[in-house]
Amino acid sequence: MNIKQIVSTSAAVVAAGAMCVCVAPAAFADSAQSGTVVSSRSFPKAGSSQTNLLAESTSTSTDDGSNWGGLENLDVPQTESPAEKQAALEAAQKAADEAAAAQTAAEEAASRSEQRTAIPQVDLGKMTGSGAELAKYATQFQGSPYVAAGNTPSGWDCSGFVQYVFAQFGISLPRSSGAQATVGTPVGSIAEAQPGDILANGIHAAIYIGNGQVINALNPYQGTQITDLSVFGGNAYSIRRVM
Repeated sequence: MNIKQIVSTSAAVVAAGAMCVCVAPAAFADSAQSGTVVSSRSFPKAGSSQTNLLAESTSTSTDDGSNWGGLENLDVPQTESPAEKQAALEAAQKAADEAAAAQTAAEEAASRSEQRTAIPQVDLGKMTGSGAELAKYATQFQGSPYVAAGNTPSGWDCSGFVQYVFAQFGISLPRSSGAQATVGTPVGSIAEAQPGDILANGIHAAIYIGNGQVINALNPYQGTQITDLSVFGGNAYSIRRVM
């Protein structure tokens, strides 16, 4: 190969190299102008997660000898549901109401006992006459229950009690206390009253047993008792004799 051929070959190689240098930037420029970013990954592709977020979690077992710093011995209080809390409140209120009712009943029983002790007892056995017999008969019903509109030993109100007792002696009385205040013969004062007389007004009726005392049906809490004349609450009453 002569010198002319060598020079021609070298020039051709240089020209080819220059063309490569010019083409590469042009390619990158075209990519940039088109908005496309070309990159290569220099790290391995990560595997996709296989976790099932909807799956139920499960407990794991531990060795019996595991030490959890005392956490395994903690006494964790159990919480109550609203329904359980309401039920507990209702049970506590019921117990309190029952205790209060029992206390009230005990106090009323004690009061009745004290009242009976404070009232001087009348010895009807020394009295004679039909009125005394009726009064003595009436006293056997101490403790009988009070029932509104009732007129039998199973339960009566004030006028029902008076009506029942007199009926056992063949005497028919009207049903109301106001009407009973008009029967028989009037008695002028309590000093003239005798056992078996009726003491009555439009509110209450009772049977006089002597010594300023009457036997009468009071109310659902006290039942039938012997009391003094304060049972009329200071209101006027009639004294009527029918025997």
